[in-house]
Amino acid sequence: MDAYVWIKAVHVIAVIAWMAGVLYLPRLYVYHSDTRPGSPESEMLKVMERRLLRAIVTPAMIVVWLLGIALILWDPTIMSQGWLHAKLLLVLILSGMTGAMSAWRKSFERDERKRQAKFYRVMNEVPTLLMIGIVILVIVKPF
Repeated sequence: MDAYVWIKAVHVIAVIAWMAGVLYLPRLYVYHSDTRPGSPESEMLKVMERRLLRAIVTPAMIVVWLLGIALILWDPTIMSQGWLHAKLLLVLILSGMTGAMSAWRKSFERDERKRQAKFYRVMNEVPTLLMIGIVILVIVKPF
């Protein structure tokens, strides 16, 4: 049982790191969308966005998935619980959102400004809503 709680603890730590990144990254995109391509500010934001994705967001997301799968394998009976299915759906959506954020970063890297700052402000709220749903499902287990 000791290994299980350690896996769970590291899983939660990775969730926190992942969420910190996906909550911050769209805010950087808000600022980036208002910069002039090639400007010093734009170049600085490119570095910040790349480092955030490569050093925190992507590794944390991978750890979340690997340890989440390990927790399910540890106790496969959990798969019969409806709340877990809903949680996994929301985590899949959050993973897709992370992939979209990565694509947006690559667009900024090429000095493309495909969207206005308002778009990124709205997208900044999506991970928060997903997180609220995930936490409620995990803690309350409504079904």
